[in-house]
Amino acid sequence: MLHPENIKILHIDSNNPIMMEQLQALGFTNHTDFTSTKEEVEAKIHDYQGIVIRSRFKIDKQFLDKAINLQFIARVGAGLESIDCEYATNKNVTLIAAPEGNRNAVAEHTLGMILSLFNKFNTADKEIRSGHWNREGNRGHELDGKTVGIIGYGNMGKSFAKKLRGFDVEVLCYDILENVGDVNAKQVSLAEFQQKAEVLSLHIPWTPETDKMVDTAFINGFTKPFWIINTSRGKNIVTADLVTAMKSAKVLGAGLDVLEYEKLSFETLFQEDNTPEAFQYLLEAPNVILTPHVAGWTFESHERLAQVIVDKIKAKYFESEIEVVTQKRVIGIGGFFFKSKNSKELVAWYGKYLGLKTDDYGSTFWWKDNEGNDCATQWSPFAADTTYFAPSEKQFMQNFRVHNLEGLLATLKTEGVTIVGEMQSFDYGKFGWILDPEGNKIELWEPVDAVFKTN
Repeated sequence: MLHPENIKILHIDSNNPIMMEQLQALGFTNHTDFTSTKEEVEAKIHDYQGIVIRSRFKIDKQFLDKAINLQFIARVGAGLESIDCEYATNKNVTLIAAPEGNRNAVAEHTLGMILSLFNKFNTADKEIRSGHWNREGNRGHELDGKTVGIIGYGNMGKSFAKKLRGFDVEVLCYDILENVGDVNAKQVSLAEFQQKAEVLSLHIPWTPETDKMVDTAFINGFTKPFWIINTSRGKNIVTADLVTAMKSAKVLGAGLDVLEYEKLSFETLFQEDNTPEAFQYLLEAPNVILTPHVAGWTFESHERLAQVIVDKIKAKYFESEIEVVTQKRVIGIGGFFFKSKNSKELVAWYGKYLGLKTDDYGSTFWWKDNEGNDCATQWSPFAADTTYFAPSEKQFMQNFRVHNLEGLLATLKTEGVTIVGEMQSFDYGKFGWILDPEGNKIELWEPVDAVFKTN
C-alpha cells in the first residue's frame, strides 16, 4: 500500500474545511473539482488513489473502469447507493461511509417531526399569523402511551430509539438482520410490528429490497391507523399510495424529509411546471411536514461527518503504524443484565431497600481505573420477553469491557469463537457479541464512559 505522501485524493463536493486541513496535515495530496461533469472527472480519475464524494453523480462501472489506480471511495454521508458497491469491491476499492457522523442529527429531526405532527405546530403557527385563534382545531396528541415502530435498526434507528427513552412509549424494531434489538427497542417480526405500531419511522437504505417498499399492500398490512416519518430515502415510499392512504385516514399524518422525486444528488426536485398530483396533495395537506433532505445535515453533523471520514482514511493508511495491543482482551466488567417479570418494580425495589441510585434502566456504578479515569458498570433488569439476549435462551447476559473491540473480534473469529451479529458503534462506545461454549451470550463493550456523565 502506498504511503500517504504518494496518495492523491480528488474531492468532487464541498465539505467541512477540517477534512482538507487534516488530510493535508497527514501528508495526503488533495485536489478539488466541484464543477466538472462526470465525463470530465472520468477523464482524469486515473491520476487519483482516492475520491471523496457526497452524491453529485453515480460512481458506476464506467467510472470505476477508468479509475485504474483508485484505492478508496469515501462518501460523506450514511448510504452508498450512488456507488456500484459490488463492482468497486471486486476491484479492491475500499468503500468508506460515515453513518456515525449524522445519526444524532437524524434522530433529533425524526423526533421533532413526530412532535410537530402530533401537536399541529405548522397549522397553528400559520393560523395565528393569519389572525386566527383556533384552540379546539389545534388540539394535539401525546406521544406517551403510543407504540413506535422503527424499520431499519442500524446507526440511525438505534440513535432515534435512544431519544425515545424519555417518553413512556413501547418501541419496536424490525430489521433484516437478526438479534439487533437492544435495551431501547424490542425486535419483532414484521407481522407483530404491523399489528402494534402506531408510529412508523423509516431508517433504511435505498436498495432493490427497499425500493418502493411502502406501498398500498404494505400500508394495509398495519392493523391500526398510523403516522409515518421518513428520514431515510424518498424512493422507499410510493408517494401516490401514501396519499391514497392519507385520504382514507389509514395514515394519520406524514413527516417527510426525503421525497420520491428527488434527484440522485439530493440537491433538487423537478421543474415547477411538472408537479406530480400526489406531491401537490402533500404540499396542501395540513397533516404533512416536509423538509428538504436536511435531517442529517446540521452544523454539528457537517463537521462530524468530515471527521469520521478523515478518521477512516487515516485508519486505512496508518493502521500498520499503530501499535496493536494483542494481550489486552477483557479489562473489566461492563454490566450484568437479567430477565425479570416486572423490571420497573424491581428497579424501584432495589432503589428503596438496597439504596441503589436508579433510573428507568437500572443502576450505574462509577469507579476509577488505574489511571484515575471514571469508568461505568451497568446493572439492568430486562423484560421477560426481551430478545436482546438471543440467540441465548438464558435468563442473563454478561457485559465485559474490552480494550480494542474490533481487533478482539477479528482474533476471536480466527480462534473459532461464535460471533453474533455485527459490531455496532455509538457515542458511548462500540459493542460486539459472542457465545461461550454453553450458549451464554456475552456482550463486549469498548466504552466511552464520559458520555454517561453528560446524559
